[in-house]
Amino acid sequence: MKKGLFITVEGPEGAGKTSVIKKIEETLQERGQTILLTREPGGIEIAEKIREVILNPEHKAMEGRTEALLYSAARRQHLVEKVLPALEQGITVLCDRFIDSSLAYQGHARGLGIDEVWGINQFAIGDMMPDCTLYFDIDPAIGMARIAQNKGREVNRLDLEGMSFHHKVREGYLMLLERFPERIHSIDASRSFEEVYEEALSIVQSLQ
Repeated sequence: MKKGLFITVEGPEGAGKTSVIKKIEETLQERGQTILLTREPGGIEIAEKIREVILNPEHKAMEGRTEALLYSAARRQHLVEKVLPALEQGITVLCDRFIDSSLAYQGHARGLGIDEVWGINQFAIGDMMPDCTLYFDIDPAIGMARIAQNKGREVNRLDLEGMSFHHKVREGYLMLLERFPERIHSIDASRSFEEVYEEALSIVQSLQ
């Protein structure tokens, strides 16, 4: 039986979500809360190996359905091995990407269909949906410019996609925002780091 809060974080490439939730984790831990910060695809050994396959820039031949299935496989293993045990202990889990990424990237941007990819992922996660999702919204041009300036960030296969793909990703997220307005909270990620952090932290605190 789930006891902890399951909070996921989403956004197009370059939205800055990873840096923000790292600071949120540090802030909440300083206040005495137990927080598990993890990511998708990855977070555990098996899923990290799948991540290497999915995001390797050399794997240009990967077909859309293959990509979607690999993401859902990594998601399943990460969920049962890491996320669910933490939630059962009453721990708040902050997860960098979850099912909405697959719906936006593979479902909409790859053209596989949001409902079709939803079906694949329902098999992977059952009814384990997040309590809340923070969506960091940003214009793809700004996000990709940020990535180009961040020399320390890994450049993965998705970063190499054309701008039309990244615009479709954002379009997919905005469709999900309309579909799940009670769960997904949109945050304007084009603002300063501090402004984005303060708003995201406020939302997380309101859930506790």
